[in-house]
Amino acid sequence: MTVPDFDLGDLQLPEPRQLEAYFALTEAVSLLEHHVEQQLRAEGGISNVQFQLLMALNGAGQLTMTQLADGVVYSRSGLTYQAALLEKAGLVTRGPSPDDERATLVAITPKGRETVGKVLPGHIEVTRRLLYEAVSPADLDRLRATMSRVRDHIREEPPRSAAPRRRRTAGG
Repeated sequence: MTVPDFDLGDLQLPEPRQLEAYFALTEAVSLLEHHVEQQLRAEGGISNVQFQLLMALNGAGQLTMTQLADGVVYSRSGLTYQAALLEKAGLVTRGPSPDDERATLVAITPKGRETVGKVLPGHIEVTRRLLYEAVSPADLDRLRATMSRVRDHIREEPPRSAAPRRRRTAGG
């Protein structure tokens, strides 16, 4: 992949191998997420984001909205919308935190745990078929180590929930 001819000032362009790695990663993730999304919707009527939220809650039992937003890297407004959909479906409950009146706790319900149990075997099969079968055990170890380092490096930045909210301007 080549970079189009734009005036980028003093910006140092990525090396071709960096661009190739970046676009291979983003395309592979997009393709995998597409197949995962199809499986989750067909078997459980939930989205990939909703599955991630339910999995986080399945392990923890309950979390604050901020913890969920940081864990699944989702916007506050998007998370509020998704949590409302999950609550309407009876998969989670939301309520005030007894420890912090500003915080909202989200808890998984028995129906939410049942949904996780229903979609998890298919999720495992899709990821096995599309990801794990494509790489050797040694490649998988390298992939895990590399992506863990990348994730940890990126998470050194302040969490999205710590970013100031943008103020809306009049007329926009």
